[in-house]
Parts: sequence; structure tokens; C-alpha cells
Amino acid sequence: MPGWLAAGFAFAAGFLLPCLFWLCRWQGWPFWWCGLLLLPLALPRRAGNGALAAGLPRAAKWLPGALAALIGGAALLLRDGLPLQYYPVAVNVLFFCVFAASLAQEQSLVERLARRVEPELPPSGARYARRVTQAWCVFFALNGALALASIGAGEAVWAFYNGFVAYVLMGCMFAGEWLIRRRVRRRVHDESAAPGESAHA
Repeated sequence: MPGWLAAGFAFAAGFLLPCLFWLCRWQGWPFWWCGLLLLPLALPRRAGNGALAAGLPRAAKWLPGALAALIGGAALLLRDGLPLQYYPVAVNVLFFCVFAASLAQEQSLVERLARRVEPELPPSGARYARRVTQAWCVFFALNGALALASIGAGEAVWAFYNGFVAYVLMGCMFAGEWLIRRRVRRRVHDESAAPGESAHA
């Protein structure tokens, strides 16, 4: 399985599980059947281009799939949907660790991803990418804590938060960063153009 496809499937699984919870409740099906959704993530895959694959050491590329298979397998073996409720928590913890670990490296994860589009990223862009990486660390820490708290609040609350609220918050995070990035780019462009304009005058 290509890495980008596995990353997309892992992301989709986090959204589908809470949605399938409501379907199972409506149809009277046992929720633990949805553990089958996570098992394909353990299939062998090539090195991927996703954010998670880009941040993991080569020896740990198997970790996301193994973790998903462990949770899905536990739900199937125990015939209990509770392990599945920990999947969003596990995803947030994993992303937090990947983003946080990259801060100790020369290039943050967001910078490495940005350089795929803009190889000649200026120093100001690298500094901004590091701040964005830090912001995502805070987001994943808070979102993971809320996902964990939602487990104790009941199945309906868990499904609503992890299947709707968490993705709205993530969308707001993406949109807010995009707006801030536009302002930063405009400011850097104006500052770089100012000396030339002064010399011309």
C-alpha cells in the first residue's frame, strides 16, 4: 500500500469510526465490527510522502499501522467497541510526537513539507514553519486530551466530538494558518521591495 494512501486511509478512519457508530446504533449492529476498518492499515507499504511518514524514523514506519491494527484487533477479539474509542486519541498522540520530535531537528516537519513546494525557502519562512509546527503540537495535545475526555463522557459525546467537532477545529486551524501565512508573505514581500523603491527614489 503506498504511504500516501495509507495516510489518507488512517485520516479517513478517524472520521468514519464515529460516523459508523451512529450507523451501528441505528441498525442494531455491534460497534466492535468496525475494528475491521483498521486492520488494512497494517498491510505492508512503501515509504510514503505524507506528513506522518515524513516525520517518522525509517525504523518506525510500521508504527502507525501496527497501532491501528492493535486497536482494531483488540475490538474484534474482545467483542467490545471501547478500544475503538481510543483510536482518535492514539492518532493525536502519534502526530504530536512526530511534530514535536521534528522541533529538535535542524528542519521542522512543516519546513520539510514546505521545501517540497518551495526548495529555496528563505530563513524567515523556516522560522515561520517552526512556529506553525509548534502550533500544531499544541493543537494535537489539546485535541488528544479532549478526545480522551470524550470517552468518559459517553458514546454519543465521543462520536459527536471526534466525528464532527474535532474536524471543525482542524479546519479552523488550517484556515487560520492559511490566512496568517498570506499576511506574512505580503509583509516579507513589502519589506524586500522597500529598499529597492528607496534606492530608485
